[in-house]
Amino acid sequence: MSDTRHLIGLLLGAEEDWPRAFEAIVQRIGAFSYGNQSHTLDTERVHISPFNLRDPARHTLVIDRLAYWYYHPREWLKKVALMDDVYLLNSPFTFQSMEKHAAYCALMRLGMHVPDTVLVPYKNPVDNTRWAYTSRNYNDSFDLAGIAAEMGYPLFMKPFDGGGWRGVSRIKDEEALVAAYDESGEMLMHLQKSVEPYDVFARALTIGPETMVMHFRPDEPMHDRYAVDYDFLSPAAGQEAITIAQTVNAFFRWEFNSCEMLVQGDTVLPIDYANACPDVAVTSLHYYFPWAMRALVKWSAFCAATGRKASLQADPAPWFAVADDPALDYGAKLGHYQRLADQHFDTERYNEFCATALPDIDDIVLEWVSSPHFDQMLVDTVTATYPESERERFLGHFRGLVGLWVSDERTRLSPRE
Repeated sequence: MSDTRHLIGLLLGAEEDWPRAFEAIVQRIGAFSYGNQSHTLDTERVHISPFNLRDPARHTLVIDRLAYWYYHPREWLKKVALMDDVYLLNSPFTFQSMEKHAAYCALMRLGMHVPDTVLVPYKNPVDNTRWAYTSRNYNDSFDLAGIAAEMGYPLFMKPFDGGGWRGVSRIKDEEALVAAYDESGEMLMHLQKSVEPYDVFARALTIGPETMVMHFRPDEPMHDRYAVDYDFLSPAAGQEAITIAQTVNAFFRWEFNSCEMLVQGDTVLPIDYANACPDVAVTSLHYYFPWAMRALVKWSAFCAATGRKASLQADPAPWFAVADDPALDYGAKLGHYQRLADQHFDTERYNEFCATALPDIDDIVLEWVSSPHFDQMLVDTVTATYPESERERFLGHFRGLVGLWVSDERTRLSPRE
């Protein structure tokens, strides 16, 4: 049996925790068999340097966490995808859609319950002499207060491209509206109707065909935002949250993305679902961190070993055919969207691959998370993140939450022992 080695590139910014976790799990897996071949994953942290457009790529797959913000690595990703068929998580060809606006439009077209949203012009002309001329001569005057009054308070004003919760303001009245718009400067802003009251703020992290829907508390400090909660949604709302998240990813050809939704009863309202660099830090995900690392390794292994071909551009036609069918109600459309998502991610084959090629992956991840190596990674992360006076408190906090996952996971796996 021949051995095929697949090099997984990690294109990173300032992160250290999850790359160490990913590398450790890959190393523990070693060689695995699939399709009458032995496969081995190797990892490499990608360095940025001059590149010849004709140089062949060495990587089978690249997990990108940097190129949304920087052109040089983005253009390298485009090159290796177009010329060398390197599989990318996520595609740089749909980054424009990750600037929220296109994603809002697409989900509205698909019939999702997106809150009423208005795009308003820049408060200040951008730093471009031609734009200053255009703004002066062709920007229509408008009554922002009148638009807000028609939409109804409270509202949220937030940048159309998002990113790290920057520039987000809750608008309760005209005075707050004017202040927020004045502060927006050269940021292009959405004005969006607030969903109030709501029962649950849910955040779904999707990696390939796997989705974890988590109870998110945005007003808490980052280390407390993800609540460990098992039954906070009804079965119907939980499934709808999964379908919405997977629909977003399959529609735009994203592999690694988070989706935020507000839930009123059994009504799910998506409010933010385009994140080129979704949060996977151990200091925020804690309990859910091992699941995320396991899913990321499994999806990377599947794409590499099966030779999965990337879909670099969106194809909205099959989705819009469902959206525009007058014979389908919302529930029927969700069912069709889930089938399209499963088809895109080849979910049935993925599940078969995980069962046959990686049958011990759950035990491998559990063993590693229970090991001194994981704890050292946690200690190093806490040391790098928090001031010395707070480290013991946070270390105890995260050890407790991860320890709860270990206990739950051992219970889940115990029937197999």
